[in-house]
Amino acid sequence: MCHSFLSWCLLCLFIVAIGVAPARADDADADDYRQTVDRAIRFLETKGQEPDGSFAGYAGPGVTAVVTAGLLRNGRTADDPLVAKSLKYLEGFVRPDGGIYAKDSLYRNYETCLAMVVFSEANQDGRYDKIVKQADHFVKGLQWDESEDKKKDSYDYGGAGYGRHKRPDLSNTSFLIDALRAAGNGPDDEAMQKALTFVSRCQNLESPHNTTPFSAKNPDGGFYYTPAGGGQSQAGQTSDGGLRSYGSMTYAGLKSMIYAGVGPNDPRVAAALKWIKKHYTLEMNPEMGNAGLYYYYHTFAKALAATGLDQIEDADGRKHDWRKELTAELTRRQKPDGSWVNDNPRWLETNSSLVTGYALLALSYCRPAEKKQETAPK
Repeated sequence: MCHSFLSWCLLCLFIVAIGVAPARADDADADDYRQTVDRAIRFLETKGQEPDGSFAGYAGPGVTAVVTAGLLRNGRTADDPLVAKSLKYLEGFVRPDGGIYAKDSLYRNYETCLAMVVFSEANQDGRYDKIVKQADHFVKGLQWDESEDKKKDSYDYGGAGYGRHKRPDLSNTSFLIDALRAAGNGPDDEAMQKALTFVSRCQNLESPHNTTPFSAKNPDGGFYYTPAGGGQSQAGQTSDGGLRSYGSMTYAGLKSMIYAGVGPNDPRVAAALKWIKKHYTLEMNPEMGNAGLYYYYHTFAKALAATGLDQIEDADGRKHDWRKELTAELTRRQKPDGSWVNDNPRWLETNSSLVTGYALLALSYCRPAEKKQETAPK
């Protein structure tokens, strides 16, 4: 013991003498983080990207947009060859109506909103101003509102969705809010406030903002998929017909409310955070198991970054450094080739490019050097 202590003291004196400081834990965290990100980008460079610049192009432009946003948010620029090739591919989907989607697509809102975020991230020199402005006009035209003869008391009002379902949902509306914000719309924007109306109705919380019949049946403060079209939760229903809250939609709902200007003292935010604290986990998408797990990781990181909270206290009173824990969980799950993949095929998460894109987006909110500042997209 004494010999070991003496050796340690001598080592410290030697380090000081030569002017080299011992490595700090933060430095080690930053190194681990960077290695995880670098492995992922190498995978996308060597195995993920197709010759035309796409990632999983068979699924339309959405996957390429997710991946490209992940690259841009992790230090690659619009002129980086890997990114430039993908941006060129996405430019090929710009339509005369301002949308950015595949021909005959039923996912015009989803595809356009994801592309808007990418082009906004890559728009440091204004090269995509026109594309973003036209797309902004396009997605506002898709929103369920008076232009579809929907009044404010309609459960469809303010939402966005997939064309094939003929009703809005929280996931698409969350993408819409991200896109509106990326295009420079503030919380007071009319379309943003309409979207907030829909988002508030997706929460299991009775309030002046939500008088749907579902909230009283399961008043836990979490969020579900949609109150429209009779109501639906991907996590199923309660015994009395309530709609079950689940992880990915609760984080998407919280993030969307914050982006739309809802403050930390609002009962809607407080109720969502209470649900999150009760269900805090990185082992699964709460109430969904491993279905949509990496989508969950992305919404988890984006929402908690938006709150400004560095720690989350769980139901047992334990405090969690969510950035450090998420980084460790993603590093643990990373494949030897640098990719991530979900064993559950739901929502295309067996596609390694899509899932790697989600992981990179999640990690972009966890950079050790940026722990004290929110890193949400513009």
